[in-house]
Amino acid sequence: MLAENCLPEPSGEDEPGGVSTTTLLHRLPQRPRTDRHQSPHAWRSALLVQLPGLGLTALAVAAAYGITRLIPAINVTTAAVVLGVLAVNLGMVHDDARPGLALASKSVLRIAVVLLGLQLSLTDLRQLGGSGLTVVIVTVTVTFFGTQLIARALGLRRPLGLLVATGFSICGASAVAGMQPVAGGDEDDTVIAVALVTLCGSLAILVLPLLRVPLHLDYLSFGAWTGASVHDVGQTVATANRVGHGALQAAIVVKLTRVVLLAPLVTGVYLARRRTIATAQLDESTNSARRPAPVPLFVAGFILAIVLRSTGVVPASGLRLATDLQQILLTAALFGLGTGISWRLLRRAGGRPLVLGLLAWLLVASVSYAGVMLTGH
Repeated sequence: MLAENCLPEPSGEDEPGGVSTTTLLHRLPQRPRTDRHQSPHAWRSALLVQLPGLGLTALAVAAAYGITRLIPAINVTTAAVVLGVLAVNLGMVHDDARPGLALASKSVLRIAVVLLGLQLSLTDLRQLGGSGLTVVIVTVTVTFFGTQLIARALGLRRPLGLLVATGFSICGASAVAGMQPVAGGDEDDTVIAVALVTLCGSLAILVLPLLRVPLHLDYLSFGAWTGASVHDVGQTVATANRVGHGALQAAIVVKLTRVVLLAPLVTGVYLARRRTIATAQLDESTNSARRPAPVPLFVAGFILAIVLRSTGVVPASGLRLATDLQQILLTAALFGLGTGISWRLLRRAGGRPLVLGLLAWLLVASVSYAGVMLTGH
């Protein structure tokens, strides 16, 4: 999604280490481009190739917002994913749209993740307090590692388990997008992870409000539980909104604190896998490994955006504009990702990924509920 496209192996199998020979060859530096390739005509041609897919994406974004206006209970990003799934499985996505859709699901999604940082502030951590912060950290840690253990027990690929664990423990599709460049998986792993967090997050909007009274949660505690357990930010807002009475503010504070943990989580995995990543980026001319950057560029941008928001230098109007733009870009990117979710892919994946998603949802909901009840947050 955010990582470089890699041509699949004919056999579909990865070599030891999780990196296929084709992937290694694809990532080798290409020969320097000639002036002809860098001419304005080439740039115009490249743009024209993207236009059909980008045009389809723009129409889908408008349709997703229209659906949300008609049915406010449906989150716009959820609508975008569903539209993408319907479009590809009904044969509405032609080959000439693929380049633009790939751009939306990769580069556009990366920009949306960076802009997400402008919605976060370090003051959110102070509002949460020590016990509330402990609940968030424990929930994220247990969900992240527990989901990967479940994936291993189910016999699923490590990259898929890592992506699902990140999406469920942090912030849904945005977190999947953040982890994807360092996960070492393929496009199928990404779209399955996005499908799972979208499905379970949408179910949370319907199910969680019904559990508030049986679970003996007051409105503020329910908001904290929602923020600690629901995946996507939009899904969190939709779930808390169904209850009201102050639940939304509590949910947002807890949720945004979870999102802050995206950067250290991705960076930690990246640093742990730097040797593997460097091996996959062999230099053709010197046959030596190029040292990857200490932090992925988009993660650095995400952190910088948080710092900018925390300093107060960005005016309120600018923050509102960035929030609106981030939502639009994320909606566009999720439509692009949705077009990768074909029925054939889901049938090929089988039922084990769905079991993983449901168990991960149960895990994050259970751990966060226990934390809220023990701390009163």
